[in-house]
Amino acid sequence: MQVLRAVVGSGSVTAAAARLGYTPSAVSQSVAALEKETGVELLERVGRGVRPTAAGLLLTQYADAIGRQVAEAEAALADLVAGRTGRLGVRYFATAGAGLVAPAVARVRAEHPGVQVELKLAEPGEALADVREGRADLALLVRAGEGEGVRLVPLLDDPYLAVLPRGHRLASRRSVRLGELADEAWVGSEWPGPCLDAQLDACAVAGFRPRFVVESEDYVTAQGFVAAGLGVALVPRLGLGSRHPGVVVREVRDPVPVRTIQAGVRESAPAQPAVEFFIEALRGAAE
Repeated sequence: MQVLRAVVGSGSVTAAAARLGYTPSAVSQSVAALEKETGVELLERVGRGVRPTAAGLLLTQYADAIGRQVAEAEAALADLVAGRTGRLGVRYFATAGAGLVAPAVARVRAEHPGVQVELKLAEPGEALADVREGRADLALLVRAGEGEGVRLVPLLDDPYLAVLPRGHRLASRRSVRLGELADEAWVGSEWPGPCLDAQLDACAVAGFRPRFVVESEDYVTAQGFVAAGLGVALVPRLGLGSRHPGVVVREVRDPVPVRTIQAGVRESAPAQPAVEFFIEALRGAAE
């Protein structure tokens, strides 16, 4: 149909061949094949040139529309391949939202406004499954080791800080050794999983296992229990966006408990420039 369009537009087979870079014979064969497929004559000779029949003119009009659509599709595909457009499904956990995800999304909107970022808060297991099974393009995770079918990109080491009641015996210190908290009552601030493991592993290195008297599994609630004098807690730096007035926060050393925040993408997914740009934006936010 595009060959027919060129013949009708130029008025001759020879001129169409020159425009398309074909031989006149190849152009004639293409038109003949189209006539055979449609079962009607599409061109008639007029002197040294040709003109379309009614059927030929009709198909030429459709060829014009198809040509415009193909050009639009090529331009849209080029934008997608270059990362200028697209849709990213992102799974994240709460404490990564304000410090990492929000500035990364803002940067994507500013530099690549054609890319739509769809955000969903998800538990680690759900987020990992969504990426692995193709329901999401990227997930923010706290993990150690390799993910099955998921490529993990380190973004940030997020250290835990000691949260103490204001009147605590160590509150006047600039930092505390983790071992100094061995005999304290502890307020839990994590769900079982990689984050809690990071705390327990550090305590094991310091030679003790914490004695949890309250399980809050929430950083804000944990601070409230600490402020009430029920115990001490460890909270990651990103989890201390808002601080309870009844607590003090001190750095921890010997050792420093750390959770590693990573971006997870499906290993078998085709390369997507928009995904890589979002990871770059997350790294910028982490820095």
